[in-house]
Amino acid sequence: MRTSASARLVAVLLTLCAPAAADDRLWLEEVEAPKALEWVKARNAESLGELESDPRYKAVEGELRTVLLAEDRIPAPDLKGRWVYNFWQDAKSVRGLWRRATVAEYRKPAPRWETVLDLDAFAAAEKENWVWKGATCLPPAYERCLLKLSRGGKDASVIREFDAKAKAFVKDGFTLPEAKSYAHWQSADALLVATDFGPGSLTKAGYPRVVKRWKRGTPLGAAKTVFEAGLDDNSVSAWTEFTPEGRMSFVARYKTFWESDKWVLMPDGGLEPIALPPSADLRGWKDGRLFFSLREALAMDGASFPAGALIALPIGTKAAPELVWAPDERSSLGGVAFTRKAVYLELLRDVQGSIALARRDGSRWSVQTLAFPAGASLEIAAYDPFGERVLVNAEGFTLPTTMLALDGPGAAPAAWKSIPARFDATGLAVEQRWAVSRDKTRVPYFLVRKADAPLDGSAPTLLYGYGGFEHSLTPWYPAAAGKAWLERGGAYAVANIRGGGEFGPRWHRAALKENRQLAFDDFLAVAEDLIASKVTSSRRLGIMGGSNGGLLVGAALTQRPDLFNAVVVQVPLLDMMRYHKLLAGHLWVGEYGSPDDPVMGPVIRKYSPYQNARPKPKYPKTLVITSTKDDRVHPGHARRFVARLKELRQPVLYFENMEGGHSAAANLEQRVRRQALEFTYLLRQLKD
Repeated sequence: MRTSASARLVAVLLTLCAPAAADDRLWLEEVEAPKALEWVKARNAESLGELESDPRYKAVEGELRTVLLAEDRIPAPDLKGRWVYNFWQDAKSVRGLWRRATVAEYRKPAPRWETVLDLDAFAAAEKENWVWKGATCLPPAYERCLLKLSRGGKDASVIREFDAKAKAFVKDGFTLPEAKSYAHWQSADALLVATDFGPGSLTKAGYPRVVKRWKRGTPLGAAKTVFEAGLDDNSVSAWTEFTPEGRMSFVARYKTFWESDKWVLMPDGGLEPIALPPSADLRGWKDGRLFFSLREALAMDGASFPAGALIALPIGTKAAPELVWAPDERSSLGGVAFTRKAVYLELLRDVQGSIALARRDGSRWSVQTLAFPAGASLEIAAYDPFGERVLVNAEGFTLPTTMLALDGPGAAPAAWKSIPARFDATGLAVEQRWAVSRDKTRVPYFLVRKADAPLDGSAPTLLYGYGGFEHSLTPWYPAAAGKAWLERGGAYAVANIRGGGEFGPRWHRAALKENRQLAFDDFLAVAEDLIASKVTSSRRLGIMGGSNGGLLVGAALTQRPDLFNAVVVQVPLLDMMRYHKLLAGHLWVGEYGSPDDPVMGPVIRKYSPYQNARPKPKYPKTLVITSTKDDRVHPGHARRFVARLKELRQPVLYFENMEGGHSAAANLEQRVRRQALEFTYLLRQLKD
């Protein structure tokens, strides 16, 4: 039963259509205000009471614990000289261990690890809720590191200098207080720092707009300014590329999420502009050349290069750019790895992966596809810029992850590690299908299901999507979904809709700003295709998406509630008329457009889920998940949407993890619980 106090809180939430109202500021800015947390706890209690009391919850939670906390996972590698570093979490080390092993030791089935930092012990000693956010170590020795630690999983982090050789924090070393900072080594005694330097030093998005050079032994306030961006820019950053050839520093002013002006930071402190369009993405430096991938076609020095191409720009000469690799309509470039002697490319063709070696002969480049497993999704997991080793993960929807090593341009891939099957894939078939969107564009999607399942619409089916920020959804090994969903007879579909990067920049640009509805149309077309082909039915079809994917499934819910019987909305963007004023939202105006723009405002309002929620028709019961500590996508999006659905008497469940940041889980234990709630909900909604 809803208490009278929580009913009043819902009423407060529903005044939010007045943008300047005091209560609006309470719910959208004061995330951890007592009244806000009271409302969150009441909603959590309602939803957890319903889901955790389901007899399937304990079974699903136990299965996920076995899968997600398995001791025989592949330790994610970070190659640093003779060491392989890894950050590891398990049932004993909930916050995690930062550890290392030699390469020879890492290759063993059960390596002997050397603990560098026990985050559980450190957090207990400091009485802080530290969450690991990574380490940046100074090449080539990698002994001095900058550790990034977050309170509760927020993007805003503390940065502290750490001596990896002594396994201790450096006394009087470089230290930055909590902020959304960028800090990179320029030398052993100097950092390039962009952080909150005080009033006026942040952009409207809340990110640094000033970058400084900070010398060891001096106060941060004495750091010398290198560059200042504008308040309306997204952010500024500076970093140094370390290679066997030497080091080179760069400065970038990010005007939008996808566009940045770039300079080489000269030894005398001057800035040398890089004469390429802002949309060109700097990938690295090797053999006297800067490598860029192009989001737009480029004509330069009498040569033309297509969008999606990788080019090499000679440094310090007037030589023309060189074409390294160019896509066709069906291919795209992913990661790029630079070793001492080679350049490796991560490529997609029809959303199928390959690894290629790029070689230069004079001014011409050739690209050779390497002999990695066919039919697998391939991702460069780690590489050593001062050596020759590249580590590649190969996996698929029914193919457990295998790590393969390439020890030089002429070497054959060698299997280093693999995981055992986490679920029974017997009888499962993986298909790539194509749906036809409203504008007749063919949209691919993957479908995993029992090969002998009848095509009578009876299969409980979960459809996942993202469709934004040029992010590609390639096949992966879905250990949790395999155990909790596929083993129970469910089908699993992944939509490669426009807005993603599966077919390069053109696929992404097709759904930008005024064309955002095309991404939603693509997703709905996949849902309709699953129903029309009788894989499933609207009664048995559920959808899931997070962040931008949360916007996707929120729009799908409000536009076509008749197609679904379950909707999982994770850490979502939902109030698109105000997203640009909340936390990091201003960063994404280049993706969505600004609601304040007289042209874009009506376009965004037409699809924004919060503004388009209605009392009729009846929506499927929806599960919304967010985190109090999410300082990237404001939890107010989820809170307001849930309050709106409750006002409209639409069925909704809500879970807000009190920590975890944008992943809504600060550790594996929290991840187990969150996913157990999600799959229990899906089983309740879609499976008898």
